[in-house]
Amino acid sequence: MSKREIKIGNNFIGDSYPVFVIAEIGINHNGSVELAKKLIVGAKAAGCNAVKFQKRTPEICVPKDQWNIERDTPWGRMTYIDYRYKVEFGEDEYSEIDSFCKSLGIIWFASCWDEPSVNFIESFNPPLYKMASAIITDNDLLLRYKKLNKPVIISTGMSTMEEIHNAVNILGTENLLIAHATSSYPCKNEELNLMVIQTLRNLYPDTPVGYSGHETGLAPSLAAVTIGASFVERHITLDRAMWGTDQAASVEITGFNRLVRDIRDIEVALGDGIKKVYESEIAARAKLRKIKSENGVLK
Repeated sequence: MSKREIKIGNNFIGDSYPVFVIAEIGINHNGSVELAKKLIVGAKAAGCNAVKFQKRTPEICVPKDQWNIERDTPWGRMTYIDYRYKVEFGEDEYSEIDSFCKSLGIIWFASCWDEPSVNFIESFNPPLYKMASAIITDNDLLLRYKKLNKPVIISTGMSTMEEIHNAVNILGTENLLIAHATSSYPCKNEELNLMVIQTLRNLYPDTPVGYSGHETGLAPSLAAVTIGASFVERHITLDRAMWGTDQAASVEITGFNRLVRDIRDIEVALGDGIKKVYESEIAARAKLRKIKSENGVLK
């Protein structure tokens, strides 16, 4: 019998455990550690298990033909490569984030888009990593993650089943988690295709499968839990109207409070699947059940 579970620090992610809730800060901090801290505090207060950042080496991840394209930013007009550096945290910022998360007792990790970024984040010894949808076809990066011998979430947005199978074959399933996702920001409900969660669960019976949502609203993320998502990730923001490409597909802190609360309610309500008569039903049963056998069982 398969055992679909992965240990993350002191937590387990899997079918028989509470849903692991991830608040993705990503680059919604807009280059500000103080803003990042506010998001971490909000995620912790909402009951999230972890926060996630993104780490890139801009000269590797940004195509050269885009480096000098100018754009308006909160810091004025600048080239795209300069902007990418502006929103990247370095050693000082991540050291501060690492200490802050430890003081609050919340896990932090990152999706690293290139090998130098993996090497950098690994210096902080996070308990897991994530591969963003855009890079799960990078076989060299997959192999670098495999060498870490740590849990890795692969996100499956913008990916074919063949590409997903290739990533799984390279990484193996021992430390693997898979996140169903659609890479539109925000995503239309008709493109969420939540039943792919069931497809992935059936294809990979030993692998925890979760959901990384980019829709507006909370209902689809809650629905994902009811069909078997072991973990749920949503972007977190202080204000969806803030400047930044991911803000509109993010959840504000009050929304995260509702999301975690409703996930926990769903977990309780789903029960164990064994039909029973509850103590709270006995009085109504005695009063309203018309046809009974001698031992009280319906004839």
